[in-house]
Amino acid sequence: MRVSYNWLKEYVDITISPQELADRLTLAGLAVDAVEEVGAEIENVVTGRITKIEKHPNADKLVVCTVDVGQPETLQIVTGATNVREGHIIPVALEGAKLAGGLQIKRSKLRGVESQGMLCSGQELGIEAKLLSPDMAHGILILPEDVPIGQDAKEILGLNDFILDLDLTPNRGDALSMIGVARDVAAILKQDLKIPEPEFTEGEEKVQDLAQVDIVDQDLCRRYVARVIKGVKVGVSPMWLQNRLRAAGVRPISNIVDVTNYVMLELGQPLHAFDYDRLKNHHIIVRRAKDNEKIVSLDGVERTLNPDMLVITDEAGPVGVAGVMGGLDSEVTDQTTSVLLESAYFHPTNIRRTSKALGLRSESSMRFEKGIDINGCLRAANRAIQLMQQLAGGTVAAGVIDNFPAPITEKTILLRPQRVNWVLGTDIAREEIIDILCRLQFKVQSQNDDLMVTVPAFRPDISREIDLIEEVARLHGFNQIPETLPFGPSTRGHRTPEQQLVWDVREIMTACGFFEVVTYSFVHPRIFDMMNLPPDSRFRNVVKLQNPLSEEQSVMRTVLVPSLLEVLQRNINRRNKEGAIFEIARVFYPQQGQQLPAEVPVLAAVAIGQTPKTWNQPARPMDFFFIKGVAEQLLDTLGVAGATFSRHQDPSFHPGRCAQIKVNGEVLGVVGELHPNVIENYELPERAVALKIDLQVLAQADRPVKQYQGLPKFPAVERDLAVLVKQEVSAADMLDVIKKAGGNLLRHVDIFDVYQGTQVPQGFKSVAFSMKFQAPDRTLTDEEINQKMERITKNLTAQTGAELRK
Repeated sequence: MRVSYNWLKEYVDITISPQELADRLTLAGLAVDAVEEVGAEIENVVTGRITKIEKHPNADKLVVCTVDVGQPETLQIVTGATNVREGHIIPVALEGAKLAGGLQIKRSKLRGVESQGMLCSGQELGIEAKLLSPDMAHGILILPEDVPIGQDAKEILGLNDFILDLDLTPNRGDALSMIGVARDVAAILKQDLKIPEPEFTEGEEKVQDLAQVDIVDQDLCRRYVARVIKGVKVGVSPMWLQNRLRAAGVRPISNIVDVTNYVMLELGQPLHAFDYDRLKNHHIIVRRAKDNEKIVSLDGVERTLNPDMLVITDEAGPVGVAGVMGGLDSEVTDQTTSVLLESAYFHPTNIRRTSKALGLRSESSMRFEKGIDINGCLRAANRAIQLMQQLAGGTVAAGVIDNFPAPITEKTILLRPQRVNWVLGTDIAREEIIDILCRLQFKVQSQNDDLMVTVPAFRPDISREIDLIEEVARLHGFNQIPETLPFGPSTRGHRTPEQQLVWDVREIMTACGFFEVVTYSFVHPRIFDMMNLPPDSRFRNVVKLQNPLSEEQSVMRTVLVPSLLEVLQRNINRRNKEGAIFEIARVFYPQQGQQLPAEVPVLAAVAIGQTPKTWNQPARPMDFFFIKGVAEQLLDTLGVAGATFSRHQDPSFHPGRCAQIKVNGEVLGVVGELHPNVIENYELPERAVALKIDLQVLAQADRPVKQYQGLPKFPAVERDLAVLVKQEVSAADMLDVIKKAGGNLLRHVDIFDVYQGTQVPQGFKSVAFSMKFQAPDRTLTDEEINQKMERITKNLTAQTGAELRK
């Protein structure tokens, strides 16, 4: 919410500076993010009238303007602007003037013709292009005809102001208006709040004879106020109105539309003006939309409606989406002469859902979503009618259509002063509590030692005693509440087993040289094709979003690796050719008969290129064995027992370089090199490897308690063994045979060499093992070691077909 300091002073006598006001509002719960001094850089810019325009003698795209700036002599100014005409009143930067961005104006010659200043565009005066009409967004700023010349342009354009940028909490919908903010300012400064009273004259025609309003769905529209004004003249708004709208970030359009926006900003009540003559039979009907009903909204987009949405219709069809945006067919244009004004209360939740479903969020919907003052609808309509009559003329129809099926009663809440002080840890006097609430326009009555507080309708966020205590606290001053140590029983915080597992996994992956990334849970459906998944893959059964931001994020992911590959792709496109990244996140699977999907926590990691070269370690490729080693390191550090790796076929992975990880017979994950098609789909320059682990299965895996034992007293004996074995025999099977045959005396076994080539028969490989034997109670003899080695060799031959290499 952008709040103009000058505008605010019309409702409250403010005697402090904008910065001090911002500080005090922040302490009172209305946080001010920034205070912007509008037009701080602008100097020596005045209003002027173009009295003559001639072609530039030496340039086709330039003209020479004679400009009257209220001085004895006119100025000659050269410009390339195409939107200026004789008689236009425009801002003129005189010689020596300073503009937004630090630009300083000097007398100069343009193609041989002297220019004694510059005609200013809105952007050169610090006005954003989006706040200007299309013809002035990239041209000279044209001012209304009644603006006097020779005046300081900062005064005329409202650039001598300060803007307070409020960051409001969701519950403070009342502060989305100037009066709402002024109410808090008045309470803080202990000043009176000045709210303008609408005054206008009515004609003889009665509004009941001119229009009809029917509310069909009263649960979604609890009040609808309509007024009619005839004989208006649509035109440009006066400068004071344009300035206030721009200060609030709203673009001026026309006097009628600007009035509705002004009153919305002033009172917080969204309004809509219909062209009265374009409403069929002048009959307003408020109802739910029909399935697939269409409307072209004011932004020119055709929108498809559904029965969950509330629409404003006439007897021919929709003329507006309630609380969100009006329809193009009934908008106010330059030809409009009669206006039907709408001021209504729509259900906040319904407006929010409609806005989300249509992908259309407006200033109006934002206020309805947070809840408005249902009792303020009539006041806002009268205020708008007053301003329309002042600025556009016309005759106001006598009376008002006020369809209010179920008027509300204001809430009354019991407030205990002693409870206030107990909660806040203060000693605020009863009289001060009453004073604070009265300054906020709450009605307070005494009931013995307690207070009965009536909450006005403009504060729908107040529903309980604790809410009133918060109001007392913020007006008393949070900085005035004394600091005290907490008391009562305390507990030691700790992580749950699931949280600790995620923490440990993150630490281990980081130690292995991986960087953690965070990606969106929403993905594009094409990722399943890019990952080589077959049409019947269970991963293609996804949760689809009803209102995706784009097709790129239209479904919830069931696999995590594609998100990491996109990160790798972006890095490679920026010449980061190597990388190892991981993410711990959830994937989502639809559940039959359940509204919410199953959320499964998983770990995914991908790597490409080589490991970093260090002073004592050469760079090595991050290949299948690297990523398998990372998986082994993860499981070993976590103390997971019984993990096995076996050959596996996965459509996303290379058919010969993929392994499935199991723990106690349950699938834990997959590790391996990605399929060449996947590499090509993601435009990766070389092979990439990936790891994916189900953290739910990992959390249930056996993790034996660590047992410590003393250092061995007796020496170990090391033996090497090299065998020839067929290529298809896995190293894991051979290691399993060796460990079983070695028994308790075999303390450790490693593969230190795998060789294929000369001296090794075709279709075979040479595998060399290093083994360490040790006994806890004696020194082993050669005979014992030889027996173990003989048994290991025999079992290898019998179970794997291995032959001792000689």
